[in-house]
Amino acid sequence: MRTVILLFTLLGLAWAAELPPSVFLQGARHEYQRFNNCGPVTIGMAMSFWGGRETQYQIAPVLKPNKQDKNVNPEEMAAYARAQGFRVHHGVAGDAALLKRLLAAGFPVVVESWFVTPDSGGMGHYRLLVGYDDKKGVFNAFDSYYGPKVTLRYGDFDGLWQVFNRTYLVVYTAKQAPKVEAILGERLSSRALWRLSLELAREETRAQPSNAFAWFNLGTSLLRTGDAKGAARAFDRSRSLPLRPDYDPGRPGNAASNWPWRMLWYQFTPLEAYHRTGRYPDVIALTTDVLGRVSDHEESYYWRAMARAALGKTQAAIGDLQAALRYRPGYSQAREALAKLQSQAGR
Repeated sequence: MRTVILLFTLLGLAWAAELPPSVFLQGARHEYQRFNNCGPVTIGMAMSFWGGRETQYQIAPVLKPNKQDKNVNPEEMAAYARAQGFRVHHGVAGDAALLKRLLAAGFPVVVESWFVTPDSGGMGHYRLLVGYDDKKGVFNAFDSYYGPKVTLRYGDFDGLWQVFNRTYLVVYTAKQAPKVEAILGERLSSRALWRLSLELAREETRAQPSNAFAWFNLGTSLLRTGDAKGAARAFDRSRSLPLRPDYDPGRPGNAASNWPWRMLWYQFTPLEAYHRTGRYPDVIALTTDVLGRVSDHEESYYWRAMARAALGKTQAAIGDLQAALRYRPGYSQAREALAKLQSQAGR
């Protein structure tokens, strides 16, 4: 793994020597979001750079049949873009050098990061990066909430991006595939990507042992590389650490963990890790906390159903899965689990 990291470092240095000091890509269409529509808007803006005409009014009904849906995940956005004929790379453990290489080569990048507003507190948010300026130390972004002229200081942005394990999406055409793939290199391999994510998370937990997001990313990376028990331990450490209050203003006093109170609206790997290690009461407690604040969160219904089913509470699990499907009729995991439970209950 150290050889792979060294290779990435050397490649990054080689690319950095060739990069211009500033880039601003022209051609994407900016769009302001309607309520909770940053995901549909941002993938639409990314596609618009390559000629896509879909706006949130076509995209949102597909990605979020429930207009109040709090989360559209990156893979749902990627699947939508692929259905429109585009190619998409969904990556994690990104870094500033990679973003700059992609932008300098002519590829806008969707990033998922934490977002804090004075009136609404902390939440997940997508932006489309369209440029950077090394002299000013900023990325340029099309933001569906604040507008097309947003600048993000490198250090501040990286802290917010870390909350989502530095997730990014690159939308491109088949014609541009060789160019994108040359930049991404080993990152095109899911196995290599998660090993890179694991190594980065380990380095950050060693360097910043009180950083809850570094431990959260370690948990996610361990889970994705096959170590559910290690993942559960990392999530335990993460949820016990104090968090920066500026990331979680307006936090309810009775939140179930020390994570930002909206954290599990968007990321579900702790629920998966706890479920896979038989910690069903933890899954139920965390999902019930979410559902006590937002009653239409389909992923929480799904994971609570899985925990309840494992404890033999079949009818309660069936009710949760039916609720999940009421809010997202196309939720294939919930539909498959419901059919299995109903079959077992009918025996």
